[in-house]
Amino acid sequence: MIKILNAYAGIGGNRKLWNTLTEKLEITAIEIDRSIAKIYHNFFQQDHVYIKDAHNYIKENYNKYDFIWSSPPCLTHSRLNNFSYNKKIDYPNFKLYEEIIFLNKYFKGKFIVENVIPYYRFLIQPSLIIGRHAYWSNFNLNKYFFVKNNKIMKDASVSYFLKLYGFDNFKHKNKRQLLRNCVEPEVGLFLLLSSLEKDHQNAQLSFNYD
Repeated sequence: MIKILNAYAGIGGNRKLWNTLTEKLEITAIEIDRSIAKIYHNFFQQDHVYIKDAHNYIKENYNKYDFIWSSPPCLTHSRLNNFSYNKKIDYPNFKLYEEIIFLNKYFKGKFIVENVIPYYRFLIQPSLIIGRHAYWSNFNLNKYFFVKNNKIMKDASVSYFLKLYGFDNFKHKNKRQLLRNCVEPEVGLFLLLSSLEKDHQNAQLSFNYD
C-alpha cells in the first residue's frame, strides 16, 4: 500500500492516470475550495477528500505518507499574470519555497512540488521543467527525459486535451482556469512512476495539443 498526499488537488489532472499502476494506492486529496473539491471527488470517489488548508495540512501530517505531491497556488508567480496590464500587484506567495525547504529537511518519503515558471529568477532551482511547469523533488529526475513538441499550448486546446481523459465533463464558473491549472495526466503518472524507481531509462512522453 502506497499512501499518497495530493495537496492543493484542484480537479486532479496530475492524479488522473495513477490508477493504471499495479501498486495499491491510498490517496488523500486536500483542496480548500469546496466547489473544486466536489469536482475532484466526483472524478475520484475512492480518494479521501478533505476541505482544508493544504499548507498547514502538510506541516501537520507529512509523516503519514510515502509520497507527497504539492501544487501551491501559482497566480502570484505567473509570468502571464504579472505581465498583464490588468494585474493586481502583490507579493509573491512564498509558501511554495517554504514547502520545498520543509519537505527536503523533514520528509522521509518522496515528494514533488509543482508550480509555473515564475516571472522572477528561481530562488531554488527546480529539478525538472516540462512545458510551463517546474517541478522540485528529493529524488533524481535528471535521468528521465521527456519529448514535447515546441508549440505553445493555446487556451483553446486545453479543454480538448483534457477531454481525452474525461476531464471536460463538469460545470464551474472558472472551468477554463481549472483546466489550465491541471498538470498533464501523463506527466503526473510519469513522475509518480519515477518516484517508485520504475524503469524509465528509455521512456519518452510526447504531447500533441493540435
